[in-house]
Amino acid sequence: MVERVRVRSDMPPGHIRTPAYLRGKTGLIERRLGPFPNPEQLAYRQPATPLALLRVRFTMAEIWGAAAETPTDTLEAEIYAHWLEPA
Repeated sequence: MVERVRVRSDMPPGHIRTPAYLRGKTGLIERRLGPFPNPEQLAYRQPATPLALLRVRFTMAEIWGAAAETPTDTLEAEIYAHWLEPA
């Protein structure tokens, strides 16, 4: 089953590992990669909670809209689960 997710559109200050250009965009989970230490906590030398990391596939049309040169091309990004919500 294909699972659609949306990247949270939050813009918090600090060391954030989710690209700003993907925030608010919808994609498909390509695969689950397993739990890894939260890099947002590691950046501040805090104990890092293991979080699920997922590879999410986005179309260029979703990311760039009408400005996409090749709308059906895709980009895959590895995004931690706490940045994703059901779409």
